[in-house]
Amino acid sequence: MSDWKGELLREDVRWKYGVPSLNNANFAWVQHFIHHLAPTGIAGFVLANGSMSSNTSGEGEIRKNIIEADLVDCMIAMPDKLFYNVTIPHCLWFVTRNKKNGKFRDRRGQTLFIDARKMGYMIDRRHRELSNEEISRIAQTYHAWRLQSPSPLVGEATQKSPSPLAGEGRGEGYYKDIPGFCKSATIEDIHAHGYVLTPGRYVGAEDIEEDDKPFDGKMKRLTAKLEEQFAESEKLEKLIRRNLKELET
Repeated sequence: MSDWKGELLREDVRWKYGVPSLNNANFAWVQHFIHHLAPTGIAGFVLANGSMSSNTSGEGEIRKNIIEADLVDCMIAMPDKLFYNVTIPHCLWFVTRNKKNGKFRDRRGQTLFIDARKMGYMIDRRHRELSNEEISRIAQTYHAWRLQSPSPLVGEATQKSPSPLAGEGRGEGYYKDIPGFCKSATIEDIHAHGYVLTPGRYVGAEDIEEDDKPFDGKMKRLTAKLEEQFAESEKLEKLIRRNLKELET
């Protein structure tokens, strides 16, 4: 939103972490939500992807101040074409005033990043939807992370067994970092990335299953397959030429 009358609100009490740009209301919205949070409240909202990385008009400094205040609980990158009025990709912010509020585990100094850009399926040429399973995976990952400390020994919102802390409908399973999907990062990690909150910077690349088949055997199979395709191509070429000659007569 570029025309949000920001020039009339330069001294607003909500701008605790920096005065928002006159040309973009992203960090006016972020600080508006933070300002109205209850002492143990959590807010989630949708913003354009630029809010995660922009450094123009002081936005980078505002984002840095919010991160240093340890208010960012979770960032989720979403795919494009999810809305009917805009097709650009967007992100979900989850902010909390107190990461040690008694509802969940102590998450101070930590932020969860989820990269869901590859999720969803096209229902037509312009619109994408997330399946119920994909929505559940995102939600359960966030819920499991809030309830249990990340550890190499625990799993990502899996269905193997419920977390001993997971009750009152707040999610079941265990959490672990999954390359290409989710990562629990520290404020120090975020500082190292220049206070950019784009999940792709933290989750890394998806693990690719190793192919343990011997190269020689694989090469022989591929060569044989290619020879078959060459032979089929030659047959098709002869057939096409014969049909063309029949058309000429």
